[in-house]
Amino acid sequence: MPKIHEIVKISDLIEYRIDRFRAGYVFTYKDFEVPVEKTDALIKALSRLVASGKIVRLSKGQFYKPERTEFGMLKPPEYQIVKDLLEEKNKIIGYVTGVSIYNKLGLTTQVSNTIQIGTNIERKPIKRGIYKIRFIRQKNSITKDNTYLLQVLDAVRFIKRISDADVNNSCKRIISIFRSLSLTEKMSIGKYALKYNSGTRALTGAILEHILMQEAADELYNSLNPVTTHNLKLSSVTLPNKQKWRIL
Repeated sequence: MPKIHEIVKISDLIEYRIDRFRAGYVFTYKDFEVPVEKTDALIKALSRLVASGKIVRLSKGQFYKPERTEFGMLKPPEYQIVKDLLEEKNKIIGYVTGVSIYNKLGLTTQVSNTIQIGTNIERKPIKRGIYKIRFIRQKNSITKDNTYLLQVLDAVRFIKRISDADVNNSCKRIISIFRSLSLTEKMSIGKYALKYNSGTRALTGAILEHILMQEAADELYNSLNPVTTHNLKLSSVTLPNKQKWRIL
């Protein structure tokens, strides 16, 4: 059991470190690098800081330094909440997708306490404080360079599920996003789409053909079952070539 003067020293060390954390930074016991025999002192000191309001407990063993504004206390950035689920030993193992990304892409104005992560392995949902974290299977390898394209393809895949959004307006916005991609990115997004479900392949291919990326579109077209239809309730005004791709 640590002596009183040792606890004080640990407390001073902890406060010193926390004062240097930026607001919203999520940290764990590992951030303090204290000797194993002083772990109990560390836990008690952090508990006292939670009680005082200096830090907030996000979930078991996870805390953050809150940013206070005239409108109240801000939540930590989404990346901070799930950063340990996105990278392991300097390797990218996941990426944030779902509502927050659809918001950034201009597809919805909604916000959510559910955070969705794309990952190569099946995982069950978990909770962190008020946040529910869900995982979707991504069959493509995940790298720092392809994350944005996978996020866009996820928006294509779940276009009917985007909260508070009209499918036709969402499709128009996605077409605009596709147009803004570089030639290399347009070819790459077609390649990545090949590992998605048929509905995503069909809509991605139709959009690529619509913006005159025929080579990438042809590969996707050839991957489809010629009798399968895709009920997206899209207008031919939005996507003039939808009939060829058997999109309803």
